[in-house]
Amino acid sequence: MAALESPEDKIAATETTSSSTSDRNYSIRRRTAVTDSDSTGMMGSDEGLKSSGKARDKVNNENQSHMIFNYRPSMPAHRCVRESPLSSDAIFKQSHAGLFNLCIVVLVAVNSRLIIENLIKYGWLINSGFWFSSKSLRDWPLFMCCLSLPAFPLAAYLVEKLAYRNCISEHVVVFLHIIITTASLLYPVLVILRCDSALISGGTLMPFACIVWLKLVSFAHTSFDMRAIAKSIDKENAPSISLNADNSYDANFKSLVYFMVAPTLCYQEFGFKDLAVDVLNISSYPRNASIRKGWVVRQFVKLVIFTGFMGFIIEQYINPIVQNSQHPLKGNLLYAIERVLKLSVPNLYVWLCMFYCFFHLWLNILAELLRFGDREFYKDWWNARTVEEYWRMWNMPVHKWMVRHIYSPCLRNKIPKGVALLISFLVSAVFHELCIAVPCHMFRLWAFIGIMFQVPLVVITKFLQNKFQSSMVCLFFPSP
Repeated sequence: MAALESPEDKIAATETTSSSTSDRNYSIRRRTAVTDSDSTGMMGSDEGLKSSGKARDKVNNENQSHMIFNYRPSMPAHRCVRESPLSSDAIFKQSHAGLFNLCIVVLVAVNSRLIIENLIKYGWLINSGFWFSSKSLRDWPLFMCCLSLPAFPLAAYLVEKLAYRNCISEHVVVFLHIIITTASLLYPVLVILRCDSALISGGTLMPFACIVWLKLVSFAHTSFDMRAIAKSIDKENAPSISLNADNSYDANFKSLVYFMVAPTLCYQEFGFKDLAVDVLNISSYPRNASIRKGWVVRQFVKLVIFTGFMGFIIEQYINPIVQNSQHPLKGNLLYAIERVLKLSVPNLYVWLCMFYCFFHLWLNILAELLRFGDREFYKDWWNARTVEEYWRMWNMPVHKWMVRHIYSPCLRNKIPKGVALLISFLVSAVFHELCIAVPCHMFRLWAFIGIMFQVPLVVITKFLQNKFQSSMVCLFFPSP
């Protein structure tokens, strides 16, 4: 008979028998009675298990019993050691989405006021000549130079074909690749310097030419290494490779074409015909299954918006400040410092917009259209603790190229790590100077000095990080 009793009868009976006990024992027994009635009802009444209303009542009664027991005045309120949310030991163990949203609201409010103040003071300064002027439309030599740059990868491919057929020696192959890569860089430089081109036209062609140079170096270096591996396999007669297999390396034209347009600077290919063949016969890069067309459209709209915002900052803020400023070496020192600090905020916004537009939006759009799978174009450089970490994380395509074709080869040739790091920064400084000085027709070595100045900063910040390991030392030195 007891098994057929309802849970409510057992709770009521328990409440009646426990009326003479203390309040604390009453709460404990009531919680026990709820548990017992739950198990009894499961064994004796199928209707009680099927009824959602009764199950809900049992859950409510159990929660109420927990509340009665746990929130009595005699219960302890402090049970363990805890840190404050903003203490140094706990600040990175929780989310700060609310503070982030608050900062966004403050930034929007402050910058909205600055935009209104700027429009009242200067008016609308943006015109179509900033992007498309009569001078930029006359830059047809630069446009033709850009269209002719694919001839250099084609020449490099022909050199590799000749090397595969043993028509030329290895020393001649290296010499021809040096000529091709050097010409691919000097040709755009001469065209920009000889033509009175607009800044945007030269500033677009020069980075594009540098990218072509980096890709050609990677293609030549990788092909050289693949030929060396093929020769070593032939000499050692490795047991994993059949004797009748063709282990010679042959450059794949489709792989080279895909590499030249892909968002990467490191060439890779399975060159051995019997080892691996890509399913699509294009390259060995990781690839996605399909293209998300709607996602591409959304990212492209973002690219247009942020590019326009970057142009707005340049025209409305940076240009008026520069035009209304004196020469920094001819005026007052405090005035020059004030001008530099006033330019620092809009310059920071332009740099962040450039980073977001190129490394996140454009490279992801290009990767999606080509179904390129590796989207690690940058890491969390905003959390970099040293200058060395920052340079390793903020531009992953260039970092991978530097490690693969500059830093690691130096270490393999017994060059010390410090010298290898200095060589890497030297190459980076040369290309930064080319990308800035050539379009501006002004060789002052400011970009070169700015990059080379990072070398002592690497040593200093690494020393501070090793000395203050337990403290939150976070130094940020943005790229020039």
